[in-house]
Amino acid sequence: MKKQSKKEAAPHCELKSCSKNSDTQVSSIVLGPASSVQIPVPDEDAFGDHGDSASLGALNPAYSNSSIPQSSGGLSEEHFTTYLDENNAVLEEKHSCFSFRKLWVFTGPGLLMSVVDPGNIECDLQSGALAGFKLLWVLLLATIVGVLLQTLAARLGVVTGLHLAEVCYRQYPRVPRILLWLMVELAIIGVDMQEVIGSAIAINLLSAGRIPLWGGVLITIADTFAFLFLDNYGLRKLEAFFGFIFTVMALTFGYEYVTVKPSQTQVLKGMFLPSCSGCRTPQIMQAVAIVGAIIMPHNIYLHSALVKSRHIDRAKRQEVREANKYFFIDCCIALFVSFIINTCVISVFAEAFFEKTNEQVVAVCKNSSSPHTHLFPDDNSTLAVDIYKGGVVLGCYFGPAALYIWAVGILAAGQSSTVTGTYSGQFVMEGFLNLKWSRFARVSLTRSIAIIPALLVAVFQDMEHLTGLNDILNVLQSLQLPFALIPILTFTSLRPVMSEFANGLGWRIIGGIVVLVICFINMYFVVVYVQGLGHVALYVVAAVVSVAYLSFVFYLGWQCFIALGMSFLDCGHTGCTGLPLFSHSLRGKNFETRWWSSGVRGNGSLQHGAAALQPLLMFLHVEPDTM
Repeated sequence: MKKQSKKEAAPHCELKSCSKNSDTQVSSIVLGPASSVQIPVPDEDAFGDHGDSASLGALNPAYSNSSIPQSSGGLSEEHFTTYLDENNAVLEEKHSCFSFRKLWVFTGPGLLMSVVDPGNIECDLQSGALAGFKLLWVLLLATIVGVLLQTLAARLGVVTGLHLAEVCYRQYPRVPRILLWLMVELAIIGVDMQEVIGSAIAINLLSAGRIPLWGGVLITIADTFAFLFLDNYGLRKLEAFFGFIFTVMALTFGYEYVTVKPSQTQVLKGMFLPSCSGCRTPQIMQAVAIVGAIIMPHNIYLHSALVKSRHIDRAKRQEVREANKYFFIDCCIALFVSFIINTCVISVFAEAFFEKTNEQVVAVCKNSSSPHTHLFPDDNSTLAVDIYKGGVVLGCYFGPAALYIWAVGILAAGQSSTVTGTYSGQFVMEGFLNLKWSRFARVSLTRSIAIIPALLVAVFQDMEHLTGLNDILNVLQSLQLPFALIPILTFTSLRPVMSEFANGLGWRIIGGIVVLVICFINMYFVVVYVQGLGHVALYVVAAVVSVAYLSFVFYLGWQCFIALGMSFLDCGHTGCTGLPLFSHSLRGKNFETRWWSSGVRGNGSLQHGAAALQPLLMFLHVEPDTM
């Protein structure tokens, strides 16, 4: 009976207070039927080194799953209402392998995670105009990899009850943790800027130029706060709003696809026959941008947090398995719809505008009496399009309806990324720093950072410079990708973290290959970019930044490959790798190790466990007899 009960125990977290300060207030949170977590309320600043104090960090009560009962003496910090405060009860259905009713309950996080933002659309149309149908296979491959990574993100949140930023807060030392937070924040601000740019352009198109670009940028401030508090009306209403946004984008870009009528043979050939004959640096850089636009760093952090909105009893292994299954289906459906939308945009511009010249476009626009003919020089150079010019060209070739429907789709994409960017930023900031901000303060800061450069460009430069920012931001997303991909692969591969739900050999091999490919692509981009600067001072600055970037990626990758099982990379003591969790003593077969537990349970004796964990205890300044 004991073995049976032990076998049925759910994977759960156990954290023991290792604080040197005996006066620290402690709140107990029960994570399973037979375990509790002693969570100290840190009395240090949010940037304190939690490897040396306060037990590796405190669980964020604002985002904890409601299935975890809180003690009466809970944390004293002010509680901020968030998306995760309303939990959907999961229907109890016995002896059912699949239930559409239960799938409906779990449907929602995938919609928020897989939104198509204006930067995504910009990347798609550039791909079609520059490379035709040749990069559709890159889109397909990036979407498949995105499904795998988002599945890992959802699994981490379901199994541990913590999202990725919270896990990083507890596992990485202070300096790498803060650097990682800054990199993720940079990616989120980039997404926010793309939303501002896309919405401003859409408003300008819909108003026939009556509202200038800077006016559209200012309007995005109001809509941000309007959509920010949508969750006050209920979790399912927020998810329904995103379902509506998805429907609008599917209809608008689907209309463009039906209107242009691209060759289905070319679409299928480009999608399933990987090749890129005649591709040069612009096309290769566009392929890199596709990866960054589809596999967005902030979405991995966001998805691991969104899945916590469903009530899951982690004491029951079957419930955890079911949650993983239904969240996987939700993710597949959402990313499939996203893939269809992206395919429509690429195919439209590949069919209609690939290898078109400005002279051809000017002639068509003059015949259609378009007021935007002046946007294109009357020469034989290849047509260069962006979100704004793309809508104009569609209007010239297929009528004003195509232009306005395009603008509606861009506006929908911009509004969808408004909410997801805000929530991603809130989860990341509170997770990495254990710092609680109200949503108003958080969005005021990030939106100000995003709007100021976009507003300056809109006021003092032209449309071409504003839309050109989207290209830079798409590449930025690809450069930031390792800072989400490596941590999620690292922690989901650790049995002390994920128990039986840790990545198997197949997942680890695929994940390791993806990490290497992404890092290689980014290194290639850095080399190409530095070579094209053409100034000694810029060479020096770019070289320093590149070395710092690659060094940090190498550090995270080193830790990741140790977690994947390459133990020969570990120096054998915690001070070498920086992550005590990766020491051999914590992965030994003689112990049943609980995540973040300073004690060792299982077949080994407590004395043996204390000896094995001596380096970790010295690192944490904890005496073995306190275990």
